[in-house]
Amino acid sequence: MAKGLLIVLSGPSGVGKGTVCNELRARMPKLVYSVSATTRHPRLGEENGVNYFFKSREQFMEMIEKDQLLEYAEYVGNYYGTPRDFVEETLESGRDIILEIEVQGALKVKEKFPEGVFVFLLPPSLDELKDRIQGRGTENQATIDHRMSVAADEMRLLEQYDYAVVNDEIDHACRRIEAIITAEHCKVRKPADI
Repeated sequence: MAKGLLIVLSGPSGVGKGTVCNELRARMPKLVYSVSATTRHPRLGEENGVNYFFKSREQFMEMIEKDQLLEYAEYVGNYYGTPRDFVEETLESGRDIILEIEVQGALKVKEKFPEGVFVFLLPPSLDELKDRIQGRGTENQATIDHRMSVAADEMRLLEQYDYAVVNDEIDHACRRIEAIITAEHCKVRKPADI
């Protein structure tokens, strides 16, 4: 049985990764969604085990010590990580899995899974990104300014990704990502030792 595809979707905070992933899940029911662990507090409407596994800092550190995370990163004072076993078991079973993770984490995954498909989700503009972050109403101005500074740094790493998709409209962004997944399944893969 062929291994599944590992699709990694990342981009700056506020670009719409969660919204795009939720829409992709509705359109592609066979696509497995990897749930990340985090130490940040849940936002309104988020559920433990559905959107994230919400962990205390102590619980997260224990996961690191036991090598239970494929990757982890600290972002704006909180830790985020991808549980290792679930991803590896999904790929071995031949199913595709999508990881919605921060840029730092995506680059760590690329070191371990260079054959993965890495998609960078971009905002239409930095002004639009700032409006989206402010529209959440969950961060103070200092945090928003910090997120914007981090976003500019992250966008400089675009060349390390396989694809870039502008999230100007959810439907368009999802159709582009669906096309990327289809193209990757059609790609002729050469054995690594050739």
